[in-house]
Amino acid sequence: MTRQKRTATMPASTPASVTTGSGTTASSTARLRTDDLTIGYDKRVISEHLSVLIPDGSFTVIVGPNACGKSTLLRGLARLLRPRQGQVLLDGRSIAAFGGKELAREVGLLPQTSLAPDGITVFDLVARGRYPHQKLLTQWSADDERAVAAALTATSTTELSTRLVDELSGGQRQRVWVAMALAQETPILLLDEPTTFLDIAHQIELLELFRQLHSQGRTLVAVLHDLNQAARYATHLIAMKDGSVVAEGTPRELVTEDLVDEVFGLRCRVIDDPVAGCPMVIPLGTASLP
Repeated sequence: MTRQKRTATMPASTPASVTTGSGTTASSTARLRTDDLTIGYDKRVISEHLSVLIPDGSFTVIVGPNACGKSTLLRGLARLLRPRQGQVLLDGRSIAAFGGKELAREVGLLPQTSLAPDGITVFDLVARGRYPHQKLLTQWSADDERAVAAALTATSTTELSTRLVDELSGGQRQRVWVAMALAQETPILLLDEPTTFLDIAHQIELLELFRQLHSQGRTLVAVLHDLNQAARYATHLIAMKDGSVVAEGTPRELVTEDLVDEVFGLRCRVIDDPVAGCPMVIPLGTASLP
């Protein structure tokens, strides 16, 4: 299952960096990383010996074909899966050693699928994102009110705040769950397929929001299926196949015709996106094209 991982090479004296959307660089020192991590479900191992570094201040996107281990890795980073071997480290400390509220103040998660309690309003659901910040004797504060209002505004869900969550469309519910994750106000945010159920306009709106959060200093880690969206918005890519990390680096380094063929089994041409200037994948389809 393991394979040789490829990364961009640079002199040993030069700290690794990623280029942000604004053209600045962020150091690849990592608050969050995995060390020889083996994870899976029940008796089935998905990934073995993963040593992954999430550069601080990056917008990292994990890409790869279906069932390659993308969401499993993200769930491991979020402490939703117990390692069979190795560990996930936050600030050099195993996340297994963190208390629940302590970890939730540092790492937020938007899961792939979520279930809201019956009869809960949008405002009350988003407000649950403030739980890690609340103290025993002070259950609600002005900071909590501000954070919830800001999260609703950022996700264009303010007008839905009094609605019941179970009355909403799939796309509306997804934006509400994003709002709850934003209300948590964590420096690290994990996003498992955040554009699921959204139409193309809301997908771009949400990705632009994530870009803004990244520009404000947050570290984001997302699983995305759309390689062109990943290339446009990510500052750092992790390409996975068959449970292993195949390559890591910037979109310019990773999104090549050879790598797309290797990872996805897709023949393509890679050109410059005429708007963003990032790599853009043009599938050739199954026919024999030049």
